[in-house]
Amino acid sequence: MQNPHPSPEELGLVRVRLDIAYDGGPFSGWAVQPGLVTVQGALEEALAMILRRPVRLTVAGRTDAGVHARGQVAHLDLKQEEWDSLNRGHDVEPSLALQRRINGALGRVLGNLTGAVQVLAVEAAAPGFDARFSALWRRYSYRIADGSTARDPLQRAQTLWFNHDLDVDLMNAGAAELIGLGDFKAFAKPREGSTTIRTLQHFDFTRQADGVININIQADAFCHNMVRALTGAALRVGRGVEGPHWMRERQLAGIRDAKSVLAGAHPLVFEEVSYPDEAELGERATLTRARRTHAEHSGTPF
Repeated sequence: MQNPHPSPEELGLVRVRLDIAYDGGPFSGWAVQPGLVTVQGALEEALAMILRRPVRLTVAGRTDAGVHARGQVAHLDLKQEEWDSLNRGHDVEPSLALQRRINGALGRVLGNLTGAVQVLAVEAAAPGFDARFSALWRRYSYRIADGSTARDPLQRAQTLWFNHDLDVDLMNAGAAELIGLGDFKAFAKPREGSTTIRTLQHFDFTRQADGVININIQADAFCHNMVRALTGAALRVGRGVEGPHWMRERQLAGIRDAKSVLAGAHPLVFEEVSYPDEAELGERATLTRARRTHAEHSGTPF
């Protein structure tokens, strides 16, 4: 039986990993959208200038409009001769040559937005690597300056200014009840054919020395708008409008109503994505793809 997902090696290709950071403020999210400026669109246009052909990136986690990233990961596949020719005329490895050329091309693509997207590293990926399906988990952060916290105007583009005081202990109590495998349809914008079953691994709130509340949230994967929906719900608990068990009750009931408010996108940062050891990359990708497909067809946990 023919393998429906042949590896790049089987196809004679070089899979290339890109580590990416971006200021999401000027962009309409990661994913390509007709007529809109997106991070994926800018990167693919820059790569097309270099390779002189269309390119499609696979990303670890799509981000919404206005969301930033420090540790985004994507991959593309190149022909062996394309990879070997990247450092032509340059006394550097193909990976470093491609990194420099992408960042240079991004300057031409983005114009006044030059610097808003940076490729931090490029490497030929280990066999079995898939930016999306090999991932073990993704982690985001979120910053909130509540009612009694001094507001730093230099951080306004990455911080939610919330007019009410928040009780971090109440927020942590509510968040703790959501940890583990569960259905997060109450905290997601549904996509047809997609599962809302996720494993939430960390969800906690810490007040920093400057008074700003930092949210740390990590899961095997996130549903569309899941982090912002969870944050919006936690704000209701933190200001005392709802009790600490309210978020868990909504999750169990699968409720989405007028109280399902998304927190602002601008303080949200995709911080990092984790992958297994090189020897386990392919197995992880196969397992994740199979579980995701099963869940999306059956509606059962994966």
